[in-house]
Amino acid sequence: MTGWSCLVTGAGGFLGQRIVRLLVEEKELKEIRALDKAFRPELREEFSKLQNKAKLTMLEGDILDESFLKRACQDITVIIHAASIIDVLGAIHRESIMNVNVKGTKLLLEACVHASVPIFIYTSSVEVAGPSSYKEVIQNGHEDQPLESTWSAPYPYSKQLAEKAVLAANGWTLKNGGTLYTCALRPMYIYGEGSRFISATINEALNNSGILPSTGKFSTVNPVYVGNVAWAHILAFRALRDPKKAPSVQGQFYYVSDDTPHQSYDTLNYTLSKEFGLCLNSSWSLPLFLMYWIAFLLEVVSFLLSPIYTYRPPFNRHTVTLSNSAYTFSYKKAQRDLAYKPLYSWEEARQNTVEWVGSLVDRHKEMLKSKTQ
Repeated sequence: MTGWSCLVTGAGGFLGQRIVRLLVEEKELKEIRALDKAFRPELREEFSKLQNKAKLTMLEGDILDESFLKRACQDITVIIHAASIIDVLGAIHRESIMNVNVKGTKLLLEACVHASVPIFIYTSSVEVAGPSSYKEVIQNGHEDQPLESTWSAPYPYSKQLAEKAVLAANGWTLKNGGTLYTCALRPMYIYGEGSRFISATINEALNNSGILPSTGKFSTVNPVYVGNVAWAHILAFRALRDPKKAPSVQGQFYYVSDDTPHQSYDTLNYTLSKEFGLCLNSSWSLPLFLMYWIAFLLEVVSFLLSPIYTYRPPFNRHTVTLSNSAYTFSYKKAQRDLAYKPLYSWEEARQNTVEWVGSLVDRHKEMLKSKTQ
């Protein structure tokens, strides 16, 4: 399959832009189409510099615009669908999340069939599997375990429905008579340069005497570096383009982790920021079961007030569970079927992220200095 082309949705996001950077290094690639609702000026400039390696077209538009998607998919060989709304705190309306994450995915699949695009790779999430309870313990989980999140919270529920739609579309007949082949990747919690979750945590600590807010001291997770998740997407479409590997990949999902040590979210944040003087919150915290029931009461209050006032609790049962569970997964199946091996070691990933955290600290210092002048 020479002279192939790739459409990346969510290309302006944390993960999407890393996928684009790796794509430009691929052989026989004639075009990358980077699709997002909007691109930041600095990212536009960076992408324009990649033009000498491959044709890179930036498309700004809505994932719910059918005609826009059909145009974007014309003459495309591979679609990497990384676009989604991520929200675990209830800050975004449920309808918006369901529309973008589920309806947008289905519309893209339909556009894929209309334009006869043979390969579709979906960026799913470990949250489609759970955790469904903070009492549930999964260590080195794998794809053969029948795990499915029972939460009705819009983010995990929407990702679950979208992934099912993508995998069910495997084997569809395309407009030109060809066949659509799909697969889904389920990354763990993704960290690295540009993570808005880490950025928010660091900025909150800098505004609170250097004390890191607790984001999950009772958890045991295996975070994955953003560069390795991007790399898994590259290997997935390589496998689906390979006649020998494709049959074992078609219609499958894969957990994506790497060699980052299993640890709590709090430990990860501390590891990435301790050299800048940030420290863990050593104050006493509520028992986990009590936090869970307080979250339930806050949800009840939110529901009762909903006819007259929009109250968004600071945390809910889903976030308490997500932040305080023992939930780790192996990447052995991806290693077997996709030849996946982390592109970045833990040391490289840690160092890259620490340098970026340092830039956040420096920016904060500059801001304080400008305020005192």
